[in-house]
Amino acid sequence: MAFEIEYKSTWLTPSLEDVVMFVIGGDWGKEPTIIDEEYVEVLCIRGSEIRDWSKNKGNTASIRAIKKTSLETRELIEGDILLEISGGGPDQPVGRTVLIDRQTLSYLPEKPKVCTNFLRLLRFPKAIDSSFINLYFDFFYASGEIVNYQGGSNNLRNLKFAEFSKIKIPLAPLNEQNRIVSKVEELFSELDNGVANLKLAQNQLKVYRQALLKYAFEGKLTEQWRKENNPEPAEKLLERIKVERQQRYELELKNWKAAVKAWEKNGKKGRKTGKPAKPMDFAPLHQDILEQLPSIPKDWKWIRNNDILYYVTSGSRDWKKYYDETGAYFIRTQDIKTNKLEIENAAYVNLPENVEGKRSLVQKGDLLMTITGANVGKVAYIKDEIPESYVSQSVALMKPINPKITPYLHLYFQSDVYGGKMIKGLVYGVGRPVLSLENMREAPLALCSFQEQEQIILEIESQFSIIDNLEKSIESGLKKSEALRQSILKKAFEGKLVTQDPKDEPASELLKHIQAEKKKYLEVQKQQKKRKPKNTKKMSKELSIEEVLKTSDSPMLAKDVWQKSKHMENIEDFYKELKDIRSKIKEVKKGTESLLSLVK
Repeated sequence: MAFEIEYKSTWLTPSLEDVVMFVIGGDWGKEPTIIDEEYVEVLCIRGSEIRDWSKNKGNTASIRAIKKTSLETRELIEGDILLEISGGGPDQPVGRTVLIDRQTLSYLPEKPKVCTNFLRLLRFPKAIDSSFINLYFDFFYASGEIVNYQGGSNNLRNLKFAEFSKIKIPLAPLNEQNRIVSKVEELFSELDNGVANLKLAQNQLKVYRQALLKYAFEGKLTEQWRKENNPEPAEKLLERIKVERQQRYELELKNWKAAVKAWEKNGKKGRKTGKPAKPMDFAPLHQDILEQLPSIPKDWKWIRNNDILYYVTSGSRDWKKYYDETGAYFIRTQDIKTNKLEIENAAYVNLPENVEGKRSLVQKGDLLMTITGANVGKVAYIKDEIPESYVSQSVALMKPINPKITPYLHLYFQSDVYGGKMIKGLVYGVGRPVLSLENMREAPLALCSFQEQEQIILEIESQFSIIDNLEKSIESGLKKSEALRQSILKKAFEGKLVTQDPKDEPASELLKHIQAEKKKYLEVQKQQKKRKPKNTKKMSKELSIEEVLKTSDSPMLAKDVWQKSKHMENIEDFYKELKDIRSKIKEVKKGTESLLSLVK
């Protein structure tokens, strides 16, 4: 990364390896229940703490036990920097850092602190301000430069530390480093206060959105309107819907019989048209259930969701083989995560003419709902005509008997007190939530007349439009805050943030102090190593990846293989060996994890 540094005579750009005193891998150790005098209980900071540091500040760190000899070189002290060398993901590259400052050490439990072997401990000479270095690491990561030092797969990335250690560090005189850190902290504090206020407003808008929905579906939003307009009872609407459903079924049956006759007359060539399924009926809601549901106006009626639906299905399995760069849209759960369809990022499928599953064709007036995964229960209303599109097996397609009710359903299932709560109460499964089509059909629905539905939609959408605009403004403000944060750091590392003092000792002299301190440290370590008695205990054999896998009868997590192999201190060597024996290894994805086994 190039910088236009002013006063170049006072700044230098040495490599990271020139300024760091030492780097060492972490130690995951053993369970704290171990009874061994050679072990000591510690607080072990993991990759998950690094990823959520701004929120948890390491408070979720794990209690482990490591050898006392390991603790001697790995115990964290003020000024240390932890560098993430394994983990990350497609949207979050590996390489985040955390500074262990005085505040961190004071609020964490009073135990020795170490880091896991997914991290590296970087310790710097006292002649340099590690807060200044960590600010540069933050800037380097956020700039996107870190992706040039990535290895491994999207699901388990690793940092190529040997290459990363060659990055250039803009090194200012020590006094100027201190002034830069103080100024950045001052400016960031102001930014953080602004961001906190924006996020508070963001959360308040979410609360207000849900309050509006609750107000609507308990009938209070249209209470005055009902008095003035005297709409028909929901019972009458339900009767008309049932008649319409039967008429639609009879028409489909008639058309099917005509199609079969035409097929027979044509010598039974081609595929016979399938007989339309008779609409499914559910038992009315039992009194015990009705007594537990929220109150609604007397002319409204609690019914089953199935009572207003003509057709419900989910997408077909195994359509990945039809993925293409063009074709029909293939809608997945991630395309509905905001309660609206974001089709721009949908996948494409190029389907054969007679492929099974074209029943999941999406049309205007349909309602889509996610039925598996973290986003289960999210809904999207197909308000306008849509290009040829199909849903995946993780998305349900609902076709109401009368599409006029769809926008009402869309709002109803977004309510945390009404439809959304009903759906969540029917979800099952641990780890990966699932909603069956039958469960979705049986969910209770608060029904009112079409006229009142239209009034609810009108008033809610008017308020939601205001909320949406405010949320966009807040989101824009948050993005500008992050851009400003980067701008401040960029200015800092260009030497333009604080006034420079010609009396400051230049970075060239500072580098000499750093090198002298490093030399002294290495000499002390060398002497201590000489004084330590030789360990006569026979070391256990270091295992290759292949040898580790031979010890297990079942597939192993990639990270477990790494930690049991001879490469536990160097993930780059682990990936190198893995690449060399790729033909002998079978890899299976399990969520975001990789399971490894030997090819049999």
